[in-house]
Amino acid sequence: MTSQSPFRPALLAALLLTASPAAAFELHSPDFSEKSPIPARNVFAGFGCSGDNQSPALNWSAPPAGTRSLAVTIYDPDAPTGSGWWHWVVFNLPADSRSLPAGAGDAAKPILPTGAVQSRTDFGTPGYGGPCPPQGDKPHRYVVTVHALKVDSLPLPPDASAAMVGFNLNAASLGKATLTAHYGR
Repeated sequence: MTSQSPFRPALLAALLLTASPAAAFELHSPDFSEKSPIPARNVFAGFGCSGDNQSPALNWSAPPAGTRSLAVTIYDPDAPTGSGWWHWVVFNLPADSRSLPAGAGDAAKPILPTGAVQSRTDFGTPGYGGPCPPQGDKPHRYVVTVHALKVDSLPLPPDASAAMVGFNLNAASLGKATLTAHYGR
């Protein structure tokens, strides 16, 4: 009596061909693309920069299974501070969110979904602050990230520092999608 494998090659091949791959967690912006320059409408208005300081429109797809809330950050790792520069920190976005419109980072306007929190950036205030690297520096990278979280909300006050939010984001992370653009002057 010979033993026969329960898996036949043709059956296994058919199963592999019909299995649908998991959709990718991806982030896009109609304002700029990966490795492209950031336009003037998204640049800071101050510190010698004369942009419109409007947060970019963002769209994302397919957060990981089990996502219970989302967060968005924009970070400049090239800022000459020794610790980079946080330009936007938003957390407690609903898990079913798939976009933020342009200008959602205006802390004076109720554009974000109910319950979302814009905490303090390195500008010292909540809301979006656009790129404005020092004159003559090589172009800086601006890393836009959507974080998928395994918690309903982060238990942080609205004035939490970006570092405190970042610590909590990493502790509750299920995954993230990023888009990196640049700006120099």
